[in-house]
Amino acid sequence: MLEKHKIERLNALAAKKKAGNIESDELEELKGLREAYLKNFRSSFRKQVENTKVIDPEGKDVTPQKLKRIQKNKNEK
Repeated sequence: MLEKHKIERLNALAAKKKAGNIESDELEELKGLREAYLKNFRSSFRKQVENTKVIDPEGKDVTPQKLKRIQKNKNEK
């Protein structure tokens, strides 16, 4: 997870950009913080999906084969 102070800075810079008074160096910082936030979000989401098992109402495992292969490969490492 991204550190709290970085998220706060990201939000402050986004608000400043929305207000229309952001400087070019702050804009670059905002871009970097957004990239870091999205990278972290995607990584966390991927881990969550990779640890998911899908069960239908009848109790059968209907996890997609692609996801089962990913889970199997992950467990073999």
